[in-house]
Amino acid sequence: MAEFVVVAGADALGEGEMRVFDVGGTRIAVANVAGTFYAFDDTCTHVGCSLAEGDLEEKTVICPCHGSEFDVASGAVLQGPARRPVKTYETRVEGDSLEVKG
Repeated sequence: MAEFVVVAGADALGEGEMRVFDVGGTRIAVANVAGTFYAFDDTCTHVGCSLAEGDLEEKTVICPCHGSEFDVASGAVLQGPARRPVKTYETRVEGDSLEVKG
């Protein structure tokens, strides 16, 4: 059963920022969108580029390699060339800690 893992302080990510964390051996990107944290696989399903190295526009992350776009809340592909969604993860803030369920 997956458990929540502390990945950073709740203030580690400013609004509009993304960062990658290792959660149980999986690279998970976390984005701060207007104070809400979203966690998703860091690896683009097209050719494996790091999504956290791309751009974040509101709830859309844009892969830096070929421009695939994903919804950070659902993982859904918004624009190809990627065809498969990315996995998303639950997040929460407990006290001063940002946690991801991994």
